[in-house]
Amino acid sequence: MSGLTVLPAVDIQAGQAVQLVQGLAGSAKVFGDPVAAAQAWRDQGAEWLHLVDLDAAFGHGSNARVTARIVAEVDLEVELSGGIRDQASLERALATGCRRVNLGTAALENPDWCAEAIAGWPDQVAISLDVKQGRLAGRGWTSWGGPVEETVARLDQAGCRRYVVTDVASDGMLSGPNLDLLASVCDLTEARVTASGGIARLDDLRRLAGLSDRGLDAAIIGTALYVGSFTLAQALAAAGAQP
Repeated sequence: MSGLTVLPAVDIQAGQAVQLVQGLAGSAKVFGDPVAAAQAWRDQGAEWLHLVDLDAAFGHGSNARVTARIVAEVDLEVELSGGIRDQASLERALATGCRRVNLGTAALENPDWCAEAIAGWPDQVAISLDVKQGRLAGRGWTSWGGPVEETVARLDQAGCRRYVVTDVASDGMLSGPNLDLLASVCDLTEARVTASGGIARLDDLRRLAGLSDRGLDAAIIGTALYVGSFTLAQALAAAGAQP
């Protein structure tokens, strides 16, 4: 069993680091300066950061200046998400110098362009599979897409090399990850899989590491770190990495 890469999450809304509950607008718990949060995770041993512009994801604003500053100033590999839905927004995101971008809504609403993006940047474009009540969700989890199986088959054919899988019902709930969902996606694809949503205890990370031989190699952690359920150093150790 190999280890998982741990990605602390910095979700930004109105210029502040926040954590939402089940992706619902108005449910944010505010945790202050996102640049300071990113720096803190770096100082505690992180090598990667999951950075989300929630305002862009919901389609009512942008935190582009803050996200660009984090990528430029904080010495971390950054996975950038939120509102990347066309060529212009993709090029702006990549121009920040981030290591990877996640496309979510575009995979549902603009599949032809999404396939072109995967072909053009196969190592830098990942696909977010946000699953809500058994169906894919987009636009900040406010719109609906098709079945997971059909979408993965289509994106695999386009050459997708990584999926970021979120069970919306678990996100921010500290209820544990949806292992059945993650295992089912692993079984659908040869691509790598990142787990997102629900991680509450160190045992959750150990269980996720048990899926590493099926293609799951990374985990995003948000609320549990912010509320002090465990430290990042403990998470890295439980995931099989060293701080």
